[in-house]
Amino acid sequence: MAGEDGYFVVEVPSLPGCITQGKTREEALANAEEAIAPYIEVLQDPGEMIPDDRVEVVLV
Repeated sequence: MAGEDGYFVVEVPSLPGCITQGKTREEALANAEEAIAPYIEVLQDPGEMIPDDRVEVVLV
């Protein structure tokens, strides 16, 4: 979904607070993929549980 500034905003529902954006849909999705790995690393540090949710929702 394009935000007010025209950027596409991506939120990863399984990872609360994992939100990113991009100028195009493809860039926004690529940025989300890049954001997931470090998010999970941060969860692993204190030994928090990593969600195994495999749901993909894309609004166009």
